[in-house]
Amino acid sequence: MTLLKEYILPRILQWLLVIFIGVTITFLIPRLSPVNPVDQALGRMSTFQSLSPEATLELRQSLQDLYGLNGTILDQYINFWKRVLQGDLGPSFTSFPMTVNAIIGNSIIWTIGLLGFSVILAWVLGLILGSLAGYFPNRWWSRVLENSLITIYPIPYYILAFVLLMLFTYYLPIFPLVGGARGTPGFTWAYISTILQHGFLPALSIVLGAMAFRFIMSKALAGSERSSDYVQYAEMATLPKRKILFSYLIRNTMLPQVTDLGLSLGAIFEGALITEVVFAYPGIGNALYNAIISADYNMIMGITLLSIVGIATASLLVDLTYPLFDPRVRYR
Repeated sequence: MTLLKEYILPRILQWLLVIFIGVTITFLIPRLSPVNPVDQALGRMSTFQSLSPEATLELRQSLQDLYGLNGTILDQYINFWKRVLQGDLGPSFTSFPMTVNAIIGNSIIWTIGLLGFSVILAWVLGLILGSLAGYFPNRWWSRVLENSLITIYPIPYYILAFVLLMLFTYYLPIFPLVGGARGTPGFTWAYISTILQHGFLPALSIVLGAMAFRFIMSKALAGSERSSDYVQYAEMATLPKRKILFSYLIRNTMLPQVTDLGLSLGAIFEGALITEVVFAYPGIGNALYNAIISADYNMIMGITLLSIVGIATASLLVDLTYPLFDPRVRYR
């Protein structure tokens, strides 16, 4: 009972508060914009056909009702919460009558596959390589790794992605330029191989940037842990280097980075906007970019809500599971 009251419930309430505030801000920001989505929709429709004033008024009323823009701000806010709780994010402004749920459903599987694999791989490689470099700072391979990744780290991400795109799709046309796959979807090697081929460069650009950051962090943490009393004692006791490295050093340098991994996985649901735009990858980031340039507020709000819930839930799960990784932290 004490565990539930003093540890779990406060974190669940904090999670609910974060989501409530995030949903409220998501509702307010588009309505403070000077751009009216209904006017834009009417403008697109009137480009190809002329409408009578009566038809225009009826169409405006239908669009306002369809997009939840009828009534006062309070009425809109209540209706917005009802739709959110029902999981109904409404229709897309620019892809009508397709719903936001359908577009997100078609895009999110690509983003989860790309970012899920890339984030975990970058975290594992950065943690292990950084710890090795911190424990063996004078080895030649440690210096080569450090100099290489420190050179990559300050490069703006979009520059790194663009360089990979130009190098391996234009000058050396090894990988495809755009898209997520080719052929008929199915669980066949012919189709899966095209997914791997299209996803390799976007994944590589994410892994290189994220791994460089985590390598630097892990190396700094490993350097401080290397001079700690328990590592010095283990070395004096002539324990095997492998045991010291994996049972003591990496285990302890991993702990501060568990939160970073959890939040990075939670942020998957907002997509890798720059990556997916540069490589024209059909994920959530690309859908968000198209929604922004076309003022598709429903789509923007849908992806924003997904990101808020994802990050808040990841933070909650990290808080609840962190004591399992760190023996110094105990539930009280």
